Amino acid sequence: MEDKHMLMIPGPTPVPEKVLLAMAKRPIGHRSGDFSKIIAEINDNLKWLHQTKNEVLTLNVSGTGAMEAGMINFLSPGDRVLVGVNGKFGDRWAQISETFGLDTVRISAEWGQPLDPGEFQTHLESDSKKEIKAVIITHSETSTGVLNDLETINKHVKAHGEALIIVDAVTSLGAYNVPVDEWGLDVVGSGSQKGYMVPPGLGFLSVSDKAWQAYETCKFPRFYMDLGKYKKANLKASTPFTPPVNLMYGLQISLQMMQREGLEGIFSRHQRLTNMTRAAVKALGLQTFAADEVASTAVTAVTSDTVNTEDIRKIMSSKYGITLAGGQDHLKGKIFRIGHLGFVSDRDMLTGIACLEATLSELGHKIPAQAGVKAAAAQLV
Repeated sequence: MEDKHMLMIPGPTPVPEKVLLAMAKRPIGHRSGDFSKIIAEINDNLKWLHQTKNEVLTLNVSGTGAMEAGMINFLSPGDRVLVGVNGKFGDRWAQISETFGLDTVRISAEWGQPLDPGEFQTHLESDSKKEIKAVIITHSETSTGVLNDLETINKHVKAHGEALIIVDAVTSLGAYNVPVDEWGLDVVGSGSQKGYMVPPGLGFLSVSDKAWQAYETCKFPRFYMDLGKYKKANLKASTPFTPPVNLMYGLQISLQMMQREGLEGIFSRHQRLTNMTRAAVKALGLQTFAADEVASTAVTAVTSDTVNTEDIRKIMSSKYGITLAGGQDHLKGKIFRIGHLGFVSDRDMLTGIACLEATLSELGHKIPAQAGVKAAAAQLV
């Protein structure tokens, strides 16, 4: 059946009809008074979502662009940085750091395992000369479904006194409680195609006063990615360059929807969806790649000893119109990933699990009838 496709990946995520309809409107002048009012509303609601009093900057980039901007605006060539690497995206931030000539120290863990806060503590406490300028962390590691202990790592950064903490919250912002001001997070990057329920194309950065102080001495050249320009424009409810007007229409509506649900409602819904998914996966005789204690609320990575994960993805797509994510790099063909991020409801999850159960049966995987759906539904009681 046409137009019945269902995304169950960690991004792009499903987009609400209200957002799609808003994006279908004709564009208006991005320097007009009417558009300035939209920007002002968006800026206020982004502060609400980030739980911060500081400006949240909107860039015409993906999450990767936001993270790159978050590095080159507050650091200088040769600065020492600690980068947590336990998946595809931690590795990407280390690659960006190395590309820009930063003295990059990788603190690694096996993919599927969380980063050890104690390793960061050791490096930071031994830095008597205060040479470490930043710690760069992926909060929700999308490639493996692991949620790193950002709060504890950040406490060690704060004890150091000098280092900034730069956070990839691309799949945790809008799915997990990230109280930016309460924790004192300096730079937090995210992207529109995740918890924001908007198509790809917008990146967001919240920036602390401490980070803005570092901006004044940053020596990397930048122009389009110069965050000082974005801050200046933000304060005037404007943008330094031409924004994607129709994406901004959609963002305005999605943030209104998030406000109506409320932060606690958003976080509890994502936790419930996570619990449903993990309970169902285990009931179906599959294995979760990450332990329950460190499970991301955005995506669940799944392995199987008996069924080919790519066969599962193929049938889910061709027969049921549901897209699941595959593994990345050395995990390709070894895991599949179920996204439960953004505009996803209990009904969506039950539907996906029922189709997964039917797919496994077709592949000869022996399971009790309705085992997955029953396990998931039990999480709703």
